[in-house]
Amino acid sequence: MNENYIRNTIVYKDYFWDFYNNQTKAVQEKIDWVIGLVRTLKFIPDKFFKHLEGTHGIYEMRIKVGSDIFRIFCCFDKGNLVILFNGFQKKTNKTPSQEIERAKKLKQQYFETK
Repeated sequence: MNENYIRNTIVYKDYFWDFYNNQTKAVQEKIDWVIGLVRTLKFIPDKFFKHLEGTHGIYEMRIKVGSDIFRIFCCFDKGNLVILFNGFQKKTNKTPSQEIERAKKLKQQYFETK
């Protein structure tokens, strides 16, 4: 882990990378910036990182570029390790249940196979 980081991040499987690589350069830069906040800030503002209500340990990184909103689901492992799962562009006020279910399944798979 980088000595300047409070938390480290890793990507589980390729779901995050598939999402990330399909974004514009501006969106990728904002995602990188928010991941940097997660890695370096002791207290991350809810505007950028929040526990997803109704889940056991799933968090969402919150990215906004212009009027476009994106979410990246993740969880903690060993306290300071953030595991990135899937991401999507949010097009409605409510987070789609299929995206939440996907994150729950990926979290379960991660902990079963680690």
